[in-house]
Amino acid sequence: MIGVLALQGAVKEHLGSLRRMGVQAREIRTPAHLEGIAGVILPGGESTTLGKLMERIGLDRALREFAAAGKPILGTCAGMILMARAVEGYEQPLLGLMDVVVRRNAFGRQVESFEQDLEISRLDGKKFRAVFIRAPYIVEVGPEVEVMAKVEGRPVLAREGKLLAAAFHPELTEDLRLHKLFVEMAEGG
Repeated sequence: MIGVLALQGAVKEHLGSLRRMGVQAREIRTPAHLEGIAGVILPGGESTTLGKLMERIGLDRALREFAAAGKPILGTCAGMILMARAVEGYEQPLLGLMDVVVRRNAFGRQVESFEQDLEISRLDGKKFRAVFIRAPYIVEVGPEVEVMAKVEGRPVLAREGKLLAAAFHPELTEDLRLHKLFVEMAEGG
């Protein structure tokens, strides 16, 4: 079963993607909800709000323990920011799981949101249509981080062990390949 952090953001969209794949999914609102979960998705939303809410209910510690136990986490947009070790020029609550530094709203404001076809390593087939909404990007990667896709030379998808972080919103497309990759990671692949 895959969990989706359900405090704020694109929760129902991720749940819908998982269910279209036939994968059981559960909303995660408290540390107890992580019991029996094989992997967690941190959705897009507002990263500062999500970070503060997680701290308030102890989900930040629980998610760090979850990752330390070798269980996978996928962060999309705000979720990618939360997974980073640091945010360039900004102080906010973070999980600090991945050895990356990100820049918030790096491609501009809401009106500058865009879609782009990406070549993604580890995904077979055609390009992946990615939806970027006030998206971050990665400005610094550690030595164990694999950059899987870039836009204008900037990393927008990266993997470090069982951690996967996307600057875009795969849940807003019909293409389920990124969710499938994550589910395979959760199943031990």
